[in-house]
Amino acid sequence: MKKIITACALLVLITGIAAVWIVFAPATKFNASVRYVYVRDSPSAQEQIMHQLDTGNIIRNAFIFNLIARNSKAWQHAKPGRFEIKKGESIYSFVHTLRNNHQSAVKLTIKKLRVAEDFAGVIDKDFSTDSIQALNFLSNNDSLHFYDVDINTLMTLIIPNTYFLNWNTSLKNILLRLQNEQEKFWQQDDRLQKAASLNLTSEQVYTLASIVEEETNKNAEKGNIASVYYNRLQHSMPLAADPTIKYALKNFAAKRIYYNNLKIASLYNTYINKGLPPGPICTPQVSTIDAVLNMPKTNYLFFVAKSDFSGYHQFTDNFTEHEKYAKLYQQALNNWLRKDSLTKGLIH
Repeated sequence: MKKIITACALLVLITGIAAVWIVFAPATKFNASVRYVYVRDSPSAQEQIMHQLDTGNIIRNAFIFNLIARNSKAWQHAKPGRFEIKKGESIYSFVHTLRNNHQSAVKLTIKKLRVAEDFAGVIDKDFSTDSIQALNFLSNNDSLHFYDVDINTLMTLIIPNTYFLNWNTSLKNILLRLQNEQEKFWQQDDRLQKAASLNLTSEQVYTLASIVEEETNKNAEKGNIASVYYNRLQHSMPLAADPTIKYALKNFAAKRIYYNNLKIASLYNTYINKGLPPGPICTPQVSTIDAVLNMPKTNYLFFVAKSDFSGYHQFTDNFTEHEKYAKLYQQALNNWLRKDSLTKGLIH
């Protein structure tokens, strides 16, 4: 009898150790450093998570996980969001994550966006709102009125940077966060005062910076390019900015602008319409915005790419000199395009 009791006690002990091991030992099956589990508003959190665990090759014993989660009331506490499972994490640890709603923030990194479709794509990729819902919202002036922008000025809300938000953050709250960060940005480093000294609003500075951003990636030249366009504004000249034509055409890969393109009927055609376009044509870098705010005082009214294709520009204050440099560039570009076509076998 004593042997039976001892054997039973030993069995209970072994079972207990095994149970503890299953619950507290590393339970993941994947090789990556982390995996994510997502919970939407419906169906139930339990149904969604168990489906992902069952089909995603995430943990070794989904049955035990479900049992522990149910007994600890994790299913009642789990909220919509994104939850991280680290490689080697235990069942207990992940149940604790769910029960305490420890969500894994999404890193929203915004670089260059041009149109609402670009922004909607970022939202679709990183958040629970899909691109169709996002685009419907971003293309509706009634929706955007709350943020004091419209479909043309939408991008002025966005200062390219990295932001951390929860995966299930609504688009309305994403925009609110971006608006708050934008307001902080303009209040820093005397930016609003600098804009006022140029007789420009922050939105106008942003729009001008977006044109400069599309003109060059040479930081050393951004101030001079900004001064050209600013001087044209002061002289009531058309900006005549090629990037705005690309924007009007929605052809951002165009290598050159043709004469017929300059006739396009669009508010973004700065060859026809004087002044700044109705909104930015991209989200400019902070360095470009600051280059506009700190632009040097010049007499430049024209610039054209140098014929050596270095990416730098030739600046002048008179059209005769500008025309000379423009012809040199056009000749070099024609020669390059011809050589490129020969290389590809398009010309015989």
